[in-house]
Amino acid sequence: MLGFQQIVSRVREHLGAQAVLEAKDSGLHPSINVGPDFWHSVADFLAHDPETDLSVLRCITGLDYPDRRLLCAVYDLLSYQHRHTFCVKVFVPHDAPLLPSVAAIWRSADWHEREAYDMFGLVFTGHPDSVTDGGAAHPRRILLPDDWEGFPLRKDYQFPREYHGIPGSVELDWAQKPDYPA
Repeated sequence: MLGFQQIVSRVREHLGAQAVLEAKDSGLHPSINVGPDFWHSVADFLAHDPETDLSVLRCITGLDYPDRRLLCAVYDLLSYQHRHTFCVKVFVPHDAPLLPSVAAIWRSADWHEREAYDMFGLVFTGHPDSVTDGGAAHPRRILLPDDWEGFPLRKDYQFPREYHGIPGSVELDWAQKPDYPA
């Protein structure tokens, strides 16, 4: 079983020091930060290197850092063979949230990337189940209807009052609104 620093060293040795922007070995969730340009190469190495064998993608989590104008995709990886885990974070700007799809490396990424698009607006280029909307390709929505506007887990998201006549919340006092039907 490789430790965190050993995995980081293997990545840097095989892909160059610039492949890992930062390695954080402290806290409850040690992770490396990888730029979107290097992410596909790092993912391919981690999944297929016999020493790391991180062949299982457990999940992709999205994070929003509005003060820094960044979104982040967090990849939690697992090796059954070596019994170790590893975490990779890929940061992208709010106004260009593009990173390469890794669905060809880990099949489970297909649905995880669709969910991360749906909730955060992270666009995974080359995703196998993409649609073109407004001239731009993105993964097909998986949780929300195709005509949904916005990304509900972003911190700047404005919850809609209603969707196709269906109230957005029963907690709001709709009767106090002047346009509420009697």
